[in-house]
Amino acid sequence: MDKPTKTTNVITQQDVPDEGRRNLMKLTGAGMVAMGVASLTTGKAFASSIKLNNDWDKKFAKSDKVDHQKVIFKNRYGITLAGDLYQPKNTSGKLPAIVVSGPFGAVKEQSSGLYAQTMAERGFVTLAFDPSYTGESGGTPRNIASPDINTEDFSAAVDCIGMQTNVDRERIGMIGICGWGGMALNAVAVDKRVKAVVASTMYDMTRVMSKGYNDSVTLEQRTQGLEQLSQQRWQDAGKEAPAYQAAYNVLKGGEPQFMVDYHDYYMTPRGYHPRAVNSGNAWSQTTPLSFMNMPLLTYIAEISPRPVLFIHGEKAHSLYMSKTAYENAAEPKELMVIPGASHVDLYDQMDVIPFDKLTSFFKQHLA
Repeated sequence: MDKPTKTTNVITQQDVPDEGRRNLMKLTGAGMVAMGVASLTTGKAFASSIKLNNDWDKKFAKSDKVDHQKVIFKNRYGITLAGDLYQPKNTSGKLPAIVVSGPFGAVKEQSSGLYAQTMAERGFVTLAFDPSYTGESGGTPRNIASPDINTEDFSAAVDCIGMQTNVDRERIGMIGICGWGGMALNAVAVDKRVKAVVASTMYDMTRVMSKGYNDSVTLEQRTQGLEQLSQQRWQDAGKEAPAYQAAYNVLKGGEPQFMVDYHDYYMTPRGYHPRAVNSGNAWSQTTPLSFMNMPLLTYIAEISPRPVLFIHGEKAHSLYMSKTAYENAAEPKELMVIPGASHVDLYDQMDVIPFDKLTSFFKQHLA
């Protein structure tokens, strides 16, 4: 398509007060090292072994229209991943399938599970999974992220869902939410088994970690951040364990609205989950290193001729990332901007997430 189905005129280069920027920069290369060494956490969120919880501990109601089961599978690096498999009831034959993950720092009991269960209600076999080193998935140390390993996690999820006897391997799609939108696009660029991909409320984590929000980090700041991260490695090596940042999404006042929105999702009954990095836990201090040196979307144009759908909120602070990715992607592509929606609205607001559009997109391209 030559034009997005919906467009809005919004300002993507938002002004962020200096004080607010200092608070929000924990996700950027400069800010992730500015908070000092936090004490190591050894609680439930950092358990070293895989322990699947068979209770329904998700942030959405269980549907009576689908069957659900826990699954485990390994990625190419031998890390065991945990997922939730959703299958529509009363179906037969080979079905189309979708793998889902995200947001960055979330778990499958949150947004990705909601997307997966809802799409299963609409006739798809779906798999929501926890990335390596997080949630119920394996990998040590805990709460580490990697643009390479986490891209591989998506392809491993394709392996898993394609092994289901009722799945048509020629009809597999992918949904990445928030920071996992960028990971999904990166995975699909190389994994030709995936026939269609959706990036919802997308973050390009390599861009935001290396350049800051709205590309505001200077070369001098980037260099200083890398110097501090490099020195942090000496401390981690000496302790034989990584240091972690301060607890995420704990408000102190004066934060920009989107940080308040994150808190309202991750730290309240609406979305809080004890295993989520973003629910008062944290990434390791050196997590940004590889993200700052490996641009995720270098080969986004190679997704073509398979279709890409970008979905983003009109009022999202992150809209500029979807716009750039859309510009760099090759046809067929589409950008759908949801009027009045914020970044976090697309996590769980059923009247905002365009499930009808998702359904028609995948039915068309996984036909």
